[in-house]
Amino acid sequence: MLILVAVLFFSAATFAQAPEQTVTWSTSVSALKDGLLEVRFTGKILDGWHTYSLRDEYSATEIDFAEPQGFTLEGALQEVGEPRQTASGELIFERRIILVQQVRTAGEGAVLKGSITWNSCNDTLCAAPENWGFEIPLIPTQTASLQEAQPVSEDNGTAGGSLWALVLEAILWGLAMLLTPCVFPMVPMTVSFFLKGSASPAAGRFKAFMYGLFIVLLYTLPICLIIGLTRLIGGAAVTADIFNWLATHWLPNLIFFAVFLIFAASFFGAFEITLPSSLVNKSDKNADRGGLVGVFFMALTLVLVSFSCTGPIVGTVLIKSTQGQFWTPMVTMLAFSVAFALPFTLLALFPSILKKLKSGSWLGQVKIILGFIEVALALKFLSIPDQTYHWGLLDREVYLAIWIVVFSLLGCYLLGWLRFKGEEAPEGIGLTRLGLGIGVFTFVLYMIPGLFGAPLKALSGYLPPMKYQERSYTRTNELEIPHGLPGCFSLSEALERAEAEGKRVFADFTGHGCTNCREMEARVWSDPKVQDLLREHFIIASLYTDEKKYDAAPQDRIVTPEGKELVKMGKVNSYIARTRFGINAQPAYVILDANGNQLTPVRGYDLNIDRFIAFLQSGLD
Repeated sequence: MLILVAVLFFSAATFAQAPEQTVTWSTSVSALKDGLLEVRFTGKILDGWHTYSLRDEYSATEIDFAEPQGFTLEGALQEVGEPRQTASGELIFERRIILVQQVRTAGEGAVLKGSITWNSCNDTLCAAPENWGFEIPLIPTQTASLQEAQPVSEDNGTAGGSLWALVLEAILWGLAMLLTPCVFPMVPMTVSFFLKGSASPAAGRFKAFMYGLFIVLLYTLPICLIIGLTRLIGGAAVTADIFNWLATHWLPNLIFFAVFLIFAASFFGAFEITLPSSLVNKSDKNADRGGLVGVFFMALTLVLVSFSCTGPIVGTVLIKSTQGQFWTPMVTMLAFSVAFALPFTLLALFPSILKKLKSGSWLGQVKIILGFIEVALALKFLSIPDQTYHWGLLDREVYLAIWIVVFSLLGCYLLGWLRFKGEEAPEGIGLTRLGLGIGVFTFVLYMIPGLFGAPLKALSGYLPPMKYQERSYTRTNELEIPHGLPGCFSLSEALERAEAEGKRVFADFTGHGCTNCREMEARVWSDPKVQDLLREHFIIASLYTDEKKYDAAPQDRIVTPEGKELVKMGKVNSYIARTRFGINAQPAYVILDANGNQLTPVRGYDLNIDRFIAFLQSGLD
């Protein structure tokens, strides 16, 4: 009896020594889709203590939900991450436990009520069972945890900077296409068609406008249909997955690599690429018909005939734009097609302009110049899967060496030192070719120091990163934070380290094949003040959304609402970016506190160093 009393007294004394609350809970609500919300319970566990998993056999953490009113519980309560199993078989969490419950609301005003019950222990004692009640309005919170998709402010350096660069590049390519040998011969055909006249000047202007509109639609509508159908059938995630697959998977990139080399060989005169003559002839025949039908088929003929020159450029524009938002490919293709159609619309309005345009041998020279550029561009499509799958085929020096040779040969051609079979020797070198030749050889001289470790910041988005230098590249730095900055490659690990070190988390959503990411790292991250801020006040989490080789740690893997487990690191990071932050473009930067609360709006591509420093400082303030 005395022993029993002693045991009871000791147990009471033990419980009395436990703190009042071993776990401090916070909640957040985020919108998923179609009225589906996710409620997240984040428990911060007292230092030195641990609490138990939902799956622990004897001391499981539990949530008792009150009777739903105005909503329904979707699926079972789940925990984020994998608990640690002790030697005695207990499943425990230390420092943090996160529980997630999905609910579907029928309207506004619903409130999720209930209580959490848990047990906690440390190395010497266990606390009495604890309880925490909650009443959570089922609306997405404004100061949310990791799950909230924050809007991007107008002045925070969003991916819009990248979009405008893509639009400008698309416009320049669209205008340049007029001078290609596939497109320029269509000028006489256009003018002769519209010289036939119309019933009135107003009718002529209307036909010219419709001609340009049809060209734009023939280029833009197909990509819009692809994006629209994929979003309609599978939602935004499916469209994002398709573009991510197109931009980073080895198969489409190797196909584009081969296609570009084939086009280059064609431009060099090895063979001629043409669409089936029956298709072109049928379109051309229908163009002879009057009215808008004839104008449409005239536009279709132009698009088909010009395919062998515009095809590679269209592919380049689209592939680059797939690293942006869903609508970015549509906007860039619209910009390209408008610029491409504009000269033909003007020719249709003013056919007399034709008298000032003369074809000649210069068209063949333009074609050969394009061939050299095609070879250089092709390497980018080989480099992307080489980085995402870590093949080790194209290190930085090899890539640069090929570019140096290609552009040296282009310079020799421009200066008349190199000719192709069947090409007449130039009578002399004009000022235009001389100026272009000087520019190309200047570019070659700029690249040469890159073979010996120079950063070449102007080309940072197009070359493999510095870590892929032959003398320093090893399998251990396939995943590496730029400039030797400390950090990790998992968001959960970054949060734990931030809590332990009293720092913020700098979440860097990046990609091996992301051109703008490399530019940001080379031009902005390289600034000494930026590096000091990142090194001293932040835990960097470099989250590669296109990583194909490595699996995420078991505790970081995600099971989607559809029941699909995401294992690959790239899949996990891409899912986090889309569902928790509303991000589908790289680079994207978010600052979080150690509890996962988002402290700043999402920031994207912006090469202004002062604004980036202000962004980092805002996360600290």
